[in-house]
Amino acid sequence: MSQKQKQKDASIPTLPLGALISRWFGRNLIRIYMIVAFTYLFIPIAYTFAFSFNDSGKSNLVWKGFTFDNWADPCAAPKICEALGNSIKIGLLATVFSTILGTLIAFAIGRYMFKGRSTTNLLIFLPMATPEIVLGASILSLFLVLQINPGFWPTVIAHVAFCISFVVVTVKSRIASLDPRLEQAAMDLYANEFQTFRRVTLPLVAPGIAAAALLAFSLSFDDFIITNFNSGTVTTFPKFVYGAAARGIPAEANVIGSAVFFLALIIVIIGQVVSRKRKVS
Repeated sequence: MSQKQKQKDASIPTLPLGALISRWFGRNLIRIYMIVAFTYLFIPIAYTFAFSFNDSGKSNLVWKGFTFDNWADPCAAPKICEALGNSIKIGLLATVFSTILGTLIAFAIGRYMFKGRSTTNLLIFLPMATPEIVLGASILSLFLVLQINPGFWPTVIAHVAFCISFVVVTVKSRIASLDPRLEQAAMDLYANEFQTFRRVTLPLVAPGIAAAALLAFSLSFDDFIITNFNSGTVTTFPKFVYGAAARGIPAEANVIGSAVFFLALIIVIIGQVVSRKRKVS
């Protein structure tokens, strides 16, 4: 190396070790946060999935050996599939009713001016801000006043009351993002209001409605507090898990939980792929 090159290198200031470490953390802080957050989120999922292969018998608290028997017969635990079926039926019914009502309310609030619109907006947010234990107890009190015994349909009604606010907020945000010039262009091409809604507005709002329906189903499916107040003798999957927790949740519950997670993951991936294909096309 020439003398001139050595002098040039010597003129370049070298950062101390502390500054280099600080710069590295500054560049990679988001990645570190992401790794820590995903690790925190996926440790319970990984535990659930791993213990779904545990040859545990009735109690699934301690690892006793590897087996595929739990996946071969996830209904081996008494009444677990009955509880799962109840959760699916309640979730589907609550999703259908809350999505229909919530979408209509979202269009009314998002597109029209009427007396009491601000008050309606406030009332929509109340169930979201109310603690579930308060909401569940209040709905149960209403049923008792009306002399309606807790059971399957009271649980569905309670879930609709809980989920409808989330549907309204989700669909309303999608409606607010629409470009009104698209609808005006359709009407300029001699489309009536119904044709404009069916061919322009509804396809644009459909992703928001689908997202709201998925959110409503997930909220209903895994709800415990409101269900526990209003279900009576009807057992849902969260109630089954809560009741089994004292003696050790059976491995079959881990199997069902893992299967539901992977099913939801597949749905999300398919949705992302379809969305990207639409953007490309």
